[in-house]
Amino acid sequence: MVVIEPIKPTPPVQESTEENSSTATTAEEILHGTGNTVESATAATSGNDSDGYETASETELNDPDREPEKNNKTVSNHDNSDGDVRRGVKEEERKEESESGDNELNEKALVQANDAKLEGNSLFKSALYEEALLKYELAIQVAPDGPYSAEIRSICHANRAACFSKLGKFEETIKECTKAIELNSTYIKALLRRAEAREKLEQYEEAIADMTKILELDQSNDQARRTIIRLKPLADEKREKMKEEMIGKLKEMGNSILGRFGMSTDNFKAVKDPNTGSYSISFQR
Repeated sequence: MVVIEPIKPTPPVQESTEENSSTATTAEEILHGTGNTVESATAATSGNDSDGYETASETELNDPDREPEKNNKTVSNHDNSDGDVRRGVKEEERKEESESGDNELNEKALVQANDAKLEGNSLFKSALYEEALLKYELAIQVAPDGPYSAEIRSICHANRAACFSKLGKFEETIKECTKAIELNSTYIKALLRRAEAREKLEQYEEAIADMTKILELDQSNDQARRTIIRLKPLADEKREKMKEEMIGKLKEMGNSILGRFGMSTDNFKAVKDPNTGSYSISFQR
């Protein structure tokens, strides 16, 4: 009888086990960071692939921590915008308050100016012209500048002109009337008062010009029409008188020069043309 011995299993090769162990150890070291790590290997690989230009990594581009910065900037921009709006509103409110305050001051000033004007009127009625002048001047000074106060200032200048006219100061009357007309070009009473003062000073042509302006504004003003008719002969007479005076002065000057040559202005005769009113000079020995 044949006896069959069981086959003994072949023992594993030791080198193979050590190799696996070495491999396992190496993997374990890699996992625990004691050997060459994945990050190191990756870094080495990427370092070899670099072309020398520094670029943003994928992590930097997709970093969720960077998003809030954008959001914060957006919020900051919104905050700045809201701040600008609030500042604009406050500035507008301050402007409105300032305008409101200015309007209130102007209204008070107008009331004070009108009170001074009324006091001046009372003094004028009492023939206290010097005192009335002061009140009208006060009203002009108190009244604020601007078109809304032009009327009261114009009236006060015209009233001052009336005071000067009563005092016989016609030059001052003309000045005050001119100021009143500058503020109100259609102020007929001021034009009339200035024309009267100019007539007093024998400024007939200027007075006629004022009366003509009055007729342009009011064609039914008979006083202006009558005054123009009355003043025209006076203006013509004065013009002729001025010509004669001028000729007399020229003769005196001419004689002083012509006398050196044995002549005088008597050798020259001025002849008036009846059609044109001009003069021609003729020489006579």
